[in-house]
Amino acid sequence: MLASEYDHYYMGLALKEARKGIGRTSPNPCVGAVVVRDQMIIATGYHKKAGTPHAEIHALKKAGALACGATLYVTLEPCNHTGRTPPCTKAIIASGIRRVVVGMEDPNPLVDGGGISFLRSQGVEVLSGILAAECRLLNRPFIKYITQGLPWVVMKAGMSLDGRISYQPNQSGRITGPGSLRKVHWLRDRLDAILVGSNTVMVDDPSLTTRLPHGKGRDPIRVILDTHLHISEVARLLHLDSAAPTWIFCGTEVSPDKIKRFSTTGKVVVHQVGCGTDGRVDLHEMLTFLARAGVTSLLVEGGANVHGAFLREQLVDHVNLFIAPIFAGNHGTPVVEGVNISGSDDALRLQNVRYTRLGEDVMVEGDLFNSGS
Repeated sequence: MLASEYDHYYMGLALKEARKGIGRTSPNPCVGAVVVRDQMIIATGYHKKAGTPHAEIHALKKAGALACGATLYVTLEPCNHTGRTPPCTKAIIASGIRRVVVGMEDPNPLVDGGGISFLRSQGVEVLSGILAAECRLLNRPFIKYITQGLPWVVMKAGMSLDGRISYQPNQSGRITGPGSLRKVHWLRDRLDAILVGSNTVMVDDPSLTTRLPHGKGRDPIRVILDTHLHISEVARLLHLDSAAPTWIFCGTEVSPDKIKRFSTTGKVVVHQVGCGTDGRVDLHEMLTFLARAGVTSLLVEGGANVHGAFLREQLVDHVNLFIAPIFAGNHGTPVVEGVNISGSDDALRLQNVRYTRLGEDVMVEGDLFNSGS
């Protein structure tokens, strides 16, 4: 069965619906659905939040009786198992949908082709793989989470032309302009968690909240790497009026009394994990913990040693570098510490690179070790 130009068009609309859920559905994927009959759009829907109805259910409920004999376009294979919500395949059968067009198969082992097989066994015509690359691109965090048990990691930094993230060691000072700042808050709104090292907390005293126009935006979970629990108990991000918690990851040798001083409220939680060969928090163990808590995407904001550690461990999936048209000089902190490159053959090179002008700044982004797709 061949796809028509209409199939690609309506799947594009389903993708547009799916994007409405970005940053809100974890640990579930972003999914959109469109019901079409006689080349007319009957209803649309998208998955809004884990534990709530899936995209297909929203669209089918809106369509009502008009779904009978129609075509359902959905960006991800409908589920055929009972989780926090009933199987979507049974709702599709009950609605009388004649044809289902699927963007990509679900990599979740509980689905993985089972939804498509069940629909076909019930006489529903199914076409799969329409705009599959675009559907996978949208759900790279979910794909990595469900297949590897780790969050999709984005490395972010604001830097000068000479690769500095500060003007002086251990001193705060903004490098990039307002356009880059707006984009950073846009990223925070779309990702589940944001991570910094203890030195960034002590030098910058950041809040790591999302500040978009008109009060919009959702705060990510704030994650601090602090092996010895050295940050100040009065640090700003420990005392925020935010719906998102702050999680501190420290080593197992930190005393219970010291941990207790930081866990005065339910919004600040200290987690102890093992340390790696470098004597610092084991990043693999920390990331596995985050994934088990339902975190599918993580924004790593630094500093230099943290960036270096993630790069050395090959844990970075995507990079967003914000470059300002200035030179910061020799005394500034480099964007990455502790990564040794012997030559061009060993260079860490981005793929699928894109360049975006943000006022006077330029954002360079691309994929690195793991594409998540």
